[in-house]
Amino acid sequence: MTVSTLVSCSVVICAYTTERWSDLCAAADSVLKQSLPVLEVILVVDHSDELFSRADLHFAGEPRVAVLRNTDAPGLSGARNTGVRAARGDIVAFLDDDARAEPDWYRVSATHYADPDVVGVGGYATPVWPDVRPVWMPAEFDWVVGCSYVGQPTRIAPVRNFIGCNMSLRRSVFDAVDGFNDGIGRVGRTPAGCEETELCIRIRANEPTSRLLFDPAMKVAHRVTDDRTKFRYFLSRCFHEGVSKALVSRLVGARDALNSERTYTVRVLPRAVAAGVASPRNGGLVRAGVVIAGLAVTLAGYARGLAGLRGKRVLA
Repeated sequence: MTVSTLVSCSVVICAYTTERWSDLCAAADSVLKQSLPVLEVILVVDHSDELFSRADLHFAGEPRVAVLRNTDAPGLSGARNTGVRAARGDIVAFLDDDARAEPDWYRVSATHYADPDVVGVGGYATPVWPDVRPVWMPAEFDWVVGCSYVGQPTRIAPVRNFIGCNMSLRRSVFDAVDGFNDGIGRVGRTPAGCEETELCIRIRANEPTSRLLFDPAMKVAHRVTDDRTKFRYFLSRCFHEGVSKALVSRLVGARDALNSERTYTVRVLPRAVAAGVASPRNGGLVRAGVVIAGLAVTLAGYARGLAGLRGKRVLA
């Protein structure tokens, strides 16, 4: 059986603002030009009439592109669920509206689905900085800007969860686990996250023999906007990640919610601090300090999230 007859793929791209219009067009174009053609592109507009009208007109002549309104709760999870319900492919892939897929992006992922135990494949996201990479930004924290980071696998390997800007899943798993939880994740500009983490944990809990694979050859380029290069955004994103992890811990249990994070904290971050201290002339001391600050703020967000959840239970 050839790759082209193995699976069909629907690609869901969610968008909420006209400020990323050129990025959105580039993202859709990168999917339409895949070396192995995808079945369709589903563009879901999250509660923006202006963007919907513009996109609906722009893509009207492209038969493989469907422009839909998010009919669920506002936010990325609701928009993704809207896209999944409309998808006709065996596989549903997700690409951010400010990311561009490499030409073999779909072909690389499709090969893995020959294994029936593989229910999802995620890939590598390269940051595209507006100018140069900030000297203070540790590569271990590139997840802050939605990109791959030091500490991820460097070869094909099973993982707990994917980076949301570059992942694919069998269409059938969404019916089994009821899709993304719209009570968690990003809404507009609020730098929350973890919706794909929570989903992937539920997928594995529902079918323990299922496999989620990371393949670094499945590549996208993810644009980093200027505002995300600021230290203020770094701290805000870390804090909201901690808050989101607290919610995931409540939903699926702390053991699964924090399993990867424990390894990252105990093994990856100490090496980052040591490497920074060892290269002070190249901004290493600053990066070491940022690693410590990022961890501290994330833990503070986690504690704040737990406290908020306890307060909600008391009020209930």
